[in-house]
Amino acid sequence: MTDKRSPLRHLGTDPASVRQRVEALEKIMERLFVIPGTKKAVGLDVILDLVPIAGSTAGAVLGAYMTWEARNLGMTKWQMTRMAGNVGVDWLLGLIPWVGAIPDFFFQSNTRNLRIIKRHLDKHHPAGATVNAEATRSS
Repeated sequence: MTDKRSPLRHLGTDPASVRQRVEALEKIMERLFVIPGTKKAVGLDVILDLVPIAGSTAGAVLGAYMTWEARNLGMTKWQMTRMAGNVGVDWLLGLIPWVGAIPDFFFQSNTRNLRIIKRHLDKHHPAGATVNAEATRSS
């Protein structure tokens, strides 16, 4: 007997679960590791751009997932259009063989899209809001 239930049924659709998923995806795509000797983080998106056409397209598909999550949150068409535009610019830059990874290193569409989603969540679902702060030591 086969199990006909969705393999994704355990994924929550509540705003806190969505926030957790898009934050994790953004970290993988844009901040997977830091280049030694610099403070610049690099993610899978830049690495994928080293593979002409297919790599950029794979990165765009993963970026489009964030836009799909935004739609599920009930974000406005304008917000989703901005997010799709970010993914599109990232995809077009990545189509340039080898050199396309350089602008993508600076234009981080997934980070931009995460910022748009977080603003929406903080405004419309404040219970799941997080505070981003750094601890500092006073002398």
